[in-house]
Amino acid sequence: MASAGMVDAQAVKGADTVGTDTCGWDGAKRVNGRKRHLVTDTLGLLVVVLVTAGSVQDRDGGRRVLARAKTAMPSMVVVWADGGYAGKLVAWVDTHCRIALDIVRKPKGQRGFAVLPHRWVIERTLSWLVRCRRLDHDYERLPHTRRRSSSGP
Repeated sequence: MASAGMVDAQAVKGADTVGTDTCGWDGAKRVNGRKRHLVTDTLGLLVVVLVTAGSVQDRDGGRRVLARAKTAMPSMVVVWADGGYAGKLVAWVDTHCRIALDIVRKPKGQRGFAVLPHRWVIERTLSWLVRCRRLDHDYERLPHTRRRSSSGP
């Protein structure tokens, strides 16, 4: 049982076959598609995955995914997150989920890439997912499914 974890979200481009009713525009990443909200343990193993429209903010998806993580892993007492989860969500998670949400920020004056404590674990998990060709884009439908035209069968 894990007592600590990490939370993050990843925008995934939707293929042409993905229905527009379940997609959304993520303005920060400039991606039209869906978002994966993940909670992992300290080894980077998945605890909970939640898929939403790309337009859902990290904080809003964070509420839902962290509530599910506490149900799936009741022993979890601390979760590390990036700055996208800062604000009122920290108090909400503490009150409703009994989890301490710790925001890991970049050191002042840092430019470019640097490994951040605890956060590198979930970033590694996300990179493992993207390495899989079928998880790089959201295809939603099976390869043998054809789109029917509106003019006929």
